[in-house]
Amino acid sequence: MSDMTETTPGWLSPDELEMARARMPILYVEAVPVRVDDSGEVTSIGLLLRIGPDGTVSRTLVSGRVLHHERVRDALLRHLEKDLGPVALPRIPASLQPFTVAEYFPTHGITPYHDPRQHAVSLAYVVPVTGDCRPRQDALDLVWFSPQEAASEAVQSEMPGGHGVLLRQALAHVGLAL
Repeated sequence: MSDMTETTPGWLSPDELEMARARMPILYVEAVPVRVDDSGEVTSIGLLLRIGPDGTVSRTLVSGRVLHHERVRDALLRHLEKDLGPVALPRIPASLQPFTVAEYFPTHGITPYHDPRQHAVSLAYVVPVTGDCRPRQDALDLVWFSPQEAASEAVQSEMPGGHGVLLRQALAHVGLAL
């Protein structure tokens, strides 16, 4: 047995991840990036614009897996930096109690959340960001919407897999049930 620490980034190889997804729920974190005014009220919501594997363009939230031996707080920071850039300056909530737990199933209709790849459990947070956000990785753009625009049918229809439902829950959580 080696005393060497594995330093390769990531968690599982693509084949191992596919096998794990077929056998057990995978833990995710999701973040709704927001801008707040001096009184703490949400003034805008940031939504990522992405192209899916099938070529469809959609709006989505910051989302990603929690790695083995990674704290939830660290996973949130990692995914916010990965999607919004290194100077987004997110303010992770002092309490790590999520505003909801979203259960994604590969079968439609069990919950409002759907992911054809897997059964996933996601802890969802509203995270204020104060810095300069520049999308990275596979995001095409980050667009800031007013709460009213984010809750509109037009924006909601661009959010697959139940992310529109999750966004509405986030708005209600911060007192903006629209």
